[in-house]
Amino acid sequence: MAYLVQVKRTRKGKAPFRRKTAALDVPAGGRPLPIQNADQPKVSVIIPVMNERRSIQAVIRAARSVHPEAEVIVVSNGSTDGTRQLAEAAGARVLFFPEPLGHDVGRSIGALHAKGEILVFTDGDIVIPGSQLRSFVTAVENGADIALNTYSGAVERMQVHSVVLAKYALNAVLDKPELKGMSLTAIPHAMSREAAKRIGFEHLAVPPLAQAIGAVSGLKLVPACYVEVGSTNPARRRRRKNGQDPLEHLILGDHLEAIGWLLEQNGPRGRFPDPPKRRDVIR
Repeated sequence: MAYLVQVKRTRKGKAPFRRKTAALDVPAGGRPLPIQNADQPKVSVIIPVMNERRSIQAVIRAARSVHPEAEVIVVSNGSTDGTRQLAEAAGARVLFFPEPLGHDVGRSIGALHAKGEILVFTDGDIVIPGSQLRSFVTAVENGADIALNTYSGAVERMQVHSVVLAKYALNAVLDKPELKGMSLTAIPHAMSREAAKRIGFEHLAVPPLAQAIGAVSGLKLVPACYVEVGSTNPARRRRRKNGQDPLEHLILGDHLEAIGWLLEQNGPRGRFPDPPKRRDVIR
């Protein structure tokens, strides 16, 4: 079920107030004005959320400043804390689902409903300045099919996080070791609408799989900008089971699904050579 909220702002005795950029101004009342989405956006910023009332309005305002002709789409799923209402009040285009859809499914839905030719993906719990988001848009404008956050995760330590290792491993088997730990799992990132179509909107719900399909399809994956999302990621707010982040195994499974898809396309060794081995003599 989708809701489109249009907010008209007027000043006493004057014509309706219109602007093309994000409404970051704070009027005399002290509350930021709602944003105004472009009627024919070039850029769509997609923000899946569930219970992010503390940060969602600031995220929306920052996202709207990414481009003069932009729209901000909030995919509110399973929110029970007023996130949907706050997003609507902030002027975002809100796609509302009363039940939780599952991790990253909101990306697929937002992309499917987006009007822009460039799709930017971010989250509702981390405020990323528009100046940083613009680097990803610029990369796509300059020819990239997919623009990645260059954040790769910490590896110079005795125990490297399993998700970081999975990201490095996926890029290695995709024969793209230069990407290190860069991943569509991490926000922010951007891609052209055409790239999303080639990957398949449904596959955006499994970011490593989308990355694998994009790479094998010959799409141009480009490092765009470094955005520190490791230390700012509020994983500490999630309930932990036996001391473990509940998303860790889910993300590892996403990477295994991507590698499984690659093996289905290219045989049991992927695209890596198998030098002659006399396996027939093994008894």
